[in-house]
This record gives sequence, structure tokens and C-alpha cells, in this order.
Amino acid sequence: MTVHHDGKVSHPATAAQARAPSPAKAGVRQWLGLALLSLPTILLGLDLTLLHLALPALAADLQATSTQALWIMDAYGFMIAGFLITMGTLGDRIGRRKLLLIGAVAFAIASVIAAFSTSAPMLIAARAALGVAGATLMPSTLALISNLFADPRQRAVGFGVWATMFALGMALGPIVGGALLEYFWWGAGFLLAVPIVALLLVLAPVLLPEYRAPNAGRIDLVSVVILLAAMLPVVYGIKQIAKFGVSLDAVAAAVAGVLFAVLFVWRQRRLSDPLLDMSLFGNRAFSVALVVLLFGLVTVGGTMLLVTQYLQLVAGFSPLVAGLWMGPPALAMVAAGVGAPLVARYVRPGFVVSAALALSVVGYLMLTQLGGAATGVAIVVAGFSLAYLGLGTIAALGTGLVVGSAPAEKAGSASAMSETVQDLGVSLGIAILGSLVTAIYRNTMLDRIPDTLGKEARLAVSDSLWAASTIAAELPAGLIEDAQNAFISGFNGAAIFSAISVTTLAILAAVMLRHIEPLGPSDGGH
Repeated sequence: MTVHHDGKVSHPATAAQARAPSPAKAGVRQWLGLALLSLPTILLGLDLTLLHLALPALAADLQATSTQALWIMDAYGFMIAGFLITMGTLGDRIGRRKLLLIGAVAFAIASVIAAFSTSAPMLIAARAALGVAGATLMPSTLALISNLFADPRQRAVGFGVWATMFALGMALGPIVGGALLEYFWWGAGFLLAVPIVALLLVLAPVLLPEYRAPNAGRIDLVSVVILLAAMLPVVYGIKQIAKFGVSLDAVAAAVAGVLFAVLFVWRQRRLSDPLLDMSLFGNRAFSVALVVLLFGLVTVGGTMLLVTQYLQLVAGFSPLVAGLWMGPPALAMVAAGVGAPLVARYVRPGFVVSAALALSVVGYLMLTQLGGAATGVAIVVAGFSLAYLGLGTIAALGTGLVVGSAPAEKAGSASAMSETVQDLGVSLGIAILGSLVTAIYRNTMLDRIPDTLGKEARLAVSDSLWAASTIAAELPAGLIEDAQNAFISGFNGAAIFSAISVTTLAILAAVMLRHIEPLGPSDGGH
């Protein structure tokens, strides 16, 4: 499906017929290649959420502050988002398969370092290195799908499989992390990368084609630096405000990030060979689909972190049991990922996305009513399952809407933007919702900590619920319950923010994407 700049819509088959009478159909080798590409794709999604259930254990083991813990969680996603566009261009220059293999080796090495980190700063650095390596894998996997499948209908299936595998990896992260933590240590999950990378190194030269773009653009290193300078100071400012309140350095950092973002856009508009083609944003469907992907992932990414903490620190489940409770939401996501494209064959995709997001709103409203452990588990699992329906739908349809809305010659840039906003959305969600909960928690606990408590205990209790939980046996009666209630108040506040945000997205999708025609029964076929 392609949405042209004049607003007209055509299906992939129509566009393909205009270029070639009968594009070659993929054979067994191509489908095996897609299966191989699914492995690193799942791994990339897995690493975004793998530490969610391990966070209390690693925070206690590494003595991480709440701010360090949030950086451990989202340094990976931010570095992926910061380098994705750059690595996509690099892959076009040196070869997509070659970059995939180089990045896979770097990913495995960084994973081993992360697994055996001995301090919070070391783990943050390892997660950042994982993000840079992951940024080489993501555009390579998606771009190679285009090289594997000449037939537009089969290529659409490949894109759908890619998006579903990435979302599935995100959904499985807490489950896998919880199961491993039950029997090993918090770093064991990182070692999953080693056998997957080994398999990729052996089979990729056999199953995957090599491709270099004939007119690959040069990499503007200044734009790369400006893009990172735009993202990281804003996140730093958000985290500092949550921890210490409004301060000059936090506000200055956020303002500096915004100014660098403006500078980045200004530079891209003036470069003959920009890192990011800003003209793509002139297409309404492209821009709206990106906004839905970004903010949809913000709410889901942040809420997932809070759900996993609730199941362990309030409900008191072990990592394994908490991971199993994440199973129903994961199944809901998979059902939506499979079902949404089928429904979109007969119903306009904008309406399918809007309806799924409306169900997500119901889930977030349920989470605003979250209370203690006695009744809260059922609410949190049911509410988050509905939220995950939205994730499955936008993962399955969002990438196709973004890429399909761009002209064929700009599909690479559109793919890079789709990947960037998904990773950026999850990381922003952890930063924004995590910081919001931290701020509410601290303000709530301010008057509840007795003056008789020692300095170190006061710092732990005021920092976060996981820090308070590590010294629960030393606390006066009732104080850990106060800390749990303060966390729940923060969770409720984050759910209100998410419900409002997703309501806006549902309306936006229904109104601004309503002109896109249903995909048609033939578009999902082989």
C-alpha cells in the first residue's frame, strides 16, 4: 500500500505491475533467510525489556541509585535511536550483510561485558555499547528483507513478520528475564545473544544476499553528533527534575537539547545529502503514523517497567512468577499482531489502529484504579493486556503505514525513521513515566519517613521502592507499606498520563489516517 503525496492510494501490486510485469517470487532460501533475520530482531526487542524484572536485584547488587537504574534501563534504547539513521546509511555504503555481521559480533561482546558488570556505571556503559551495536543490526535486518523479497506482497509479509518479531521480543523480555533470574543471576539474560550471534555468523553468508546501494549517501558526522546532543540532554533534564526537582542545570540541559534539535532540522534542510530526509514529513500519513508509533511506545514502554516492579515489589512475586504473569499481556500482543493485518484487509487501517488504541485506553483507566496486592494483580494484568493490544496493532500496521506512505526511492529513510521512533518511544517511556513515578513517590514519602531513621536508611526509603525493599527488615512497622502505597500513587499518575496520551492518539489515527484504503485480501498473501 502506498499513500502518494497527492492523497491517492495504491496497493503494492499496482505499483509493482507498473515497474515489472511479474516480480520473482521468493523461494525456500528467502523464507529461511527471513527466519534467520527474525532471530536478531527478537533479540533487539528482548534487550529493551530484559532487565525489567531484574531491576530490583541488579539495583541492590550494584548499589545503583534510582537515576542510575533508569539509565541502565534506557541507555540501550537511546543509543539505538541515536545511531540508527547513521548505521542505515553506513550499511548502504559497505554492504548490509557485512554491517549485520560486524554489528552482531560487537553486540555479543557488549552482551558479555554487560552480563559480568561489577558496577552501575560499567553496566550503563555496556548498555550504551549494546545500543550502538544494536543500531547496526536493526536497519540491516529490515533492509535485507527488501532484498530478499522482490514481490511487493511477499515483502509486505516480511515487514509484518519483522515488526511482530520485534514486538514479541519486547513482550518476552520480562518473561525470559524472570525465568533466568530464578535460577541464575541478573546478567544471565545478556548471554542469550552469544548463541544467536554464532548461528547468524554461520548461516548469514549462505541465506542472506549482500547489497550495497549504488548511490549511497555520505555520512554527515556533524549531524550524528547534533542528533545525540539533541536527545541525551533532554532525557538528563527529565531525570534530574524527577530526582531533585526543578534546578538550573536540569532546565539548561533540556533547553540545550531542544536547541540542538532545532539545529539538526535546520542542517538537514540545507544538506544536499542529509542524514534524515525532512521532506518525508510533508506527507500527512507518514507524519501521523510516526507520531502514533512514538507516543504509543512511550506509554507501553514506561508502563511495562512499572508493571514488572509492581508484581515483585508490591505483590511480592518471585521473578519467575512475575514473568509468568506477563504471559497474558504477551498473548494479547501476539493476537493483535496477527489479527490487525487481517482486519485491515477489510477495514481502513486508521480505524483499526484507532479501535485498538481505544481498548488500550480502557486498560490504562483500569490501571488508574490500582490498589494493594490483594486485588491489584488481576487489575494490573487485565489492564496491561488491553494496553498491549494497542502495541500489537501499531507494531503490525505502523511500520507498513510509515514505509508505504513514502515514495519508493525514499523507503530506506522511512524504514530508519520507523525503527528510530520505536526504540526512542520505549526509552522515552521509561524515562518519562519512570521519572514521573519517582517524583510522586518522593513527594508522597517526604512526610512519612520518621526522624529517628538513620541517614542511609532515609536515603534508601526516599530514593525508590526497590531501594526501600532491600532494607525492609530494618524499617519500622508500616513504613514499607507506606512506600508501596507511594509507588502505587505514582503508578496511578502514570496511568492517567498514558490514558490521556493514547486517547489523543486514537482520535488522531481515526481522523488523519481515515483516507487510507483497506489493504485488500490479496495484500497479505504469499
